[in-house]
Amino acid sequence: MSSTGVIFRREFAAYFNSPIAYIFIIVFLILNCGLFMTPFFLAGAADMREFFNNLPLFLIFFIPAVSMRLWAEDKRSGTFELLMTLPMKSSQVMLGKYLAAMTFYVIALLGTLPILIMLLILGNPDVGAIVSGYLGALLLGGLYMSVGIFTSGLLRDQITAFILGMLACFLLFLLGMPFVSGTIDGWVSGLGTFLQNAFGLMPHYQSLQRGVLELGDLAYFLALTGVFLVLNTLWLEGRKY
Repeated sequence: MSSTGVIFRREFAAYFNSPIAYIFIIVFLILNCGLFMTPFFLAGAADMREFFNNLPLFLIFFIPAVSMRLWAEDKRSGTFELLMTLPMKSSQVMLGKYLAAMTFYVIALLGTLPILIMLLILGNPDVGAIVSGYLGALLLGGLYMSVGIFTSGLLRDQITAFILGMLACFLLFLLGMPFVSGTIDGWVSGLGTFLQNAFGLMPHYQSLQRGVLELGDLAYFLALTGVFLVLNTLWLEGRKY
């Protein structure tokens, strides 16, 4: 088994060694399904736009709660130094942890599929837009998770890592909001628009949510996720010496 696979199995099993993982998934499903079902019965439209609309804000709290332990727990328990002395590349250790956290998130996301099944039974939803929405949810979670694992590596305390990760994700969310870019443009002409296009996630996420697949949106999520994962790997390399 590859080094990444060993770390993946260790981290993934750690999620389910305590009731916290099950509580996270149950809370994730209750809140998301509850927030979706209330306006669904009022609007009577067979689509999942409300569900995908809620995710960017909801995941700001959920993803950092999942990722906060990835490095902070190893530092607290003293296993971080052991990990760094193992004959593995830093990128393999980081990738194993990241994939384990992402698998946990995907399991929680798959728990929402009964909504899609219900819509297929009750009406004729735009399946293409829903699939694109789930792709956006996956890419959004991947980006937030890369931010979370990076901030977890900077700190020893899980709560502090959670707060820092949440603030960093919220900043990416805010930079994509028109009222924020408009306000910044009022201070420095063009700066808000530049920050919105370069770092704001909402314009890219909303395109996927509408069922529009554009290379630029996919590149935004993959590139920014890659940046935070590379930063995390560089930070690990710095801890070895």
